[in-house]
Amino acid sequence: MLSFLGIHVLGQHTAVFSGSVIDVFARVGVSEEAVRSTLARMVNRGLLVRHRRGRRMYFGLTERSAGVLRDGQHRVWHAGAVNSDWDGTWTLVGFSLPEDWRSLRHHLRSLLIWGGFGPLQNGLWIAPGEVDVPGLFAGLDLDIAKHLKVFTGYTAEPTEAREVIDTAFDVPAIAAGYADFVRHWDREHPGPDAPDDLARQLLLHTDWLELVRSDPRLPAAQLPPDWPAIRAEQVFRALARAYQPSATAIAAEVLDTIRVG
Repeated sequence: MLSFLGIHVLGQHTAVFSGSVIDVFARVGVSEEAVRSTLARMVNRGLLVRHRRGRRMYFGLTERSAGVLRDGQHRVWHAGAVNSDWDGTWTLVGFSLPEDWRSLRHHLRSLLIWGGFGPLQNGLWIAPGEVDVPGLFAGLDLDIAKHLKVFTGYTAEPTEAREVIDTAFDVPAIAAGYADFVRHWDREHPGPDAPDDLARQLLLHTDWLELVRSDPRLPAAQLPPDWPAIRAEQVFRALARAYQPSATAIAAEVLDTIRVG
C-alpha cells in the first residue's frame, strides 16, 4: 500500500476511490477484503483520511503519511542503497522504557531500524552518520525524549568500525536480501507473473522498499567490493524506468480520483 500511495498519490493533491485501489491490488493477488481492512487500519492510525463523494469513498494522504512517503522516496531515489560518502561519524541512541511500555518499545525499535540503527548492546543502538533522531521519533504520540540519550562521535582504539558493524548488524542477511532481489528481478522475464506494467511496478517497488527499510546503508569502505546492493540498485532503477511510462498510462485509466487540499 505504501508503494502504491508513494507512486500514484504522493504529491498529486488527490484522493483515490477505494474501488480503484481494489482493482489495482487485484492485479497482484490481493483480495478486496484485505485492501478494505488495510485502508481502514491506515485511517485509524492517522495515515489516511476519508473523503465521501455521493456513494463513493475516496482516501487521501495526511501530513503524517505524506512525510513517511517522502522519507521513503528520499531513501529510494536520493540516498541510494550504497553509502560511499561516510565520514566516520556514528549516532548512538540509548534508551530505557518502563516495562509496561512494551508496545511503544516495539514501535521505537522499528523506527530505529528504519533510521539505520542496529543494537550494539542492551539498550544502546548505533547508526552510521548523523541521524535526525528527533525527526525519526516525531510521529510518536508520547513524548519519550526524557527516556532517550543521543550522542554522535567516532570509534577509538581498540574499537574498529568493522567490529561495530559486525556486532550491530546482520551483514550476511542484508547481503542475502540484495542477492535474492537480483536473482528474482535480473533475468529475461523479471519478477513474478503479472498482468501488466502497473502490477509489475507495484511488486518491484514493494520488494525494493522492503530491502531499503531494513538496510542501514553501511559504509561501502567497510564492505566487500562485490557488495550485492550495487547490482541490485542498478536492476531496480533500470526496471523502474522501464515500467514507469506504461504503468502511469494504465493508472490514469484505472484510478478514479478527486482533487483535495
